[in-house]
Amino acid sequence: MHDERPTDQSEPTRQTSEQPDTASRRDETAPELGGSPPPESAGASGPGHTDASASGDPAAEDIAEVRRQRDDHYQRLLRTTAEFDNYRKRTDRDRRERAEYVAIDVLTDVLPVVDDLERALAADTQDADVYRQGVELILKQLLELLERRGVTRIEALGADFDPNLHQAVTQEPSDTHRDGEIIEELRPGYTLRDRLLRASMVKVAQA
Repeated sequence: MHDERPTDQSEPTRQTSEQPDTASRRDETAPELGGSPPPESAGASGPGHTDASASGDPAAEDIAEVRRQRDDHYQRLLRTTAEFDNYRKRTDRDRRERAEYVAIDVLTDVLPVVDDLERALAADTQDADVYRQGVELILKQLLELLERRGVTRIEALGADFDPNLHQAVTQEPSDTHRDGEIIEELRPGYTLRDRLLRASMVKVAQA
């Protein structure tokens, strides 16, 4: 005769019902044991880093754009300054070269006159008229050279005084001349086309 005891099935059921409570307690204590949030929650450059493109902050984007424009304008200023400096140097060089070419051209025409003057000084003659004629020929040659270059002598004697062309050295009372009339030319003046090279030094009548 066997001793049969009733089977108690409430204990397994109680163990099963306790498992969810234990799991939930483990889930609640997990953050406390972990200490800090996972690295993915922090930014790529650290918690203090702000990226205008990533954050989408309009103010930060405006500041970045202003800085880009500032750098661009500064680079343009540097390039423009360098280009202007090169242009100024090139212009100065061209002006000096043109002045040298003009001087060479004029001096080439003047050298024959210098040669004639040296020959006149070296001539062995006692005749003053012959010597004078030689000097007059050289002067004529020089005046023709100046005329080819656009240099014209100012006609002053008998003209009315013009402060743009004449320099009055002295005045002389006169009953036979107009007031302000030039009665004597002390030094001739010249113009280069329409530009004054040297004013005439004159004596002016005072009626």
